[in-house]
Amino acid sequence: MSNYVIETNDLTKQYEDQISVNHLNIHVPQGKIYALLGRNGAGKTTTMKMILNLVKPTSGTITLFGDDYKTNQLKTYRRIGAIIETPSFYENLTGSENLEILARLRGRHREDSVTHALEIVGLDKETKKTFGKYSMGMKQRLGIAAAIMHEPEVLILDEPINGLDPIGIHEIRNYLLKLCKEKGTTVLISSHVLSEIEQIADIIGVMHQGYLLEETDIGELHKRNRRYAEYEVSDVNKATLVLERQFQITDYTIVDNRFIRLFSEIDKCAEINSSFTQNDISVTRLNIKEEKLEDYFSNLIGGGKIG
Repeated sequence: MSNYVIETNDLTKQYEDQISVNHLNIHVPQGKIYALLGRNGAGKTTTMKMILNLVKPTSGTITLFGDDYKTNQLKTYRRIGAIIETPSFYENLTGSENLEILARLRGRHREDSVTHALEIVGLDKETKKTFGKYSMGMKQRLGIAAAIMHEPEVLILDEPINGLDPIGIHEIRNYLLKLCKEKGTTVLISSHVLSEIEQIADIIGVMHQGYLLEETDIGELHKRNRRYAEYEVSDVNKATLVLERQFQITDYTIVDNRFIRLFSEIDKCAEINSSFTQNDISVTRLNIKEEKLEDYFSNLIGGGKIG
């Protein structure tokens, strides 16, 4: 029996001549936060929809809780909460009224499930405002409330912090961490906010053009990330010539027309800085940093950011 709560094997989705997801193999352990990263159109949402049985795969298999996802679907999907793309509710009803309808359809997990979920996402004071008058952030919060209301064993969250302010993002982050730590909830999440993902994820899966490029433990990723010295200089081209000719350094990256990241000979920063000055290159800033998730993502897909 598999040790993974969610597992796909060669999962593929093709729309006519376009392949959205291509032989995808992901492995989501119980009680962990698995972050699925990729640019728009990478196949993240389609993957989540197939896992939730909202889209039929072209080929491949999906295993949930150790069984084929088609086995006892009613029982299986009651154990999962999800928010995919933009949450939709009845425009003329309040948040509480919308959640009450869902509670009746799903079966109430606890007597105060609606008020409890609204408190978690900070909508418990908005008792009279209808969904149609909600801000984008409030709509997103209600979607999260609907996903967690029945206290599921697995949460599948597609861009859950879209539209949230910094306080809201902080609250949702802490709640997800608490769910995993205290209740062993498994979370499959996608997001464009890599700085937030870096703070909560246990495992990273990077998708690009339908393929899974890499699946790695965040701890291992941090071990691989390199320290570097970042120089802000007046003349990047001239500075690289000094690095190569005087110090025989080639392990560097030009970030833009002002910044150079130096990955070797970091202990020679003072000497290098002095040489730049002697060659009429102004150094306006020098920082010692470590590669972040954004750098890892950009390097893996061959440049560019996640947006």
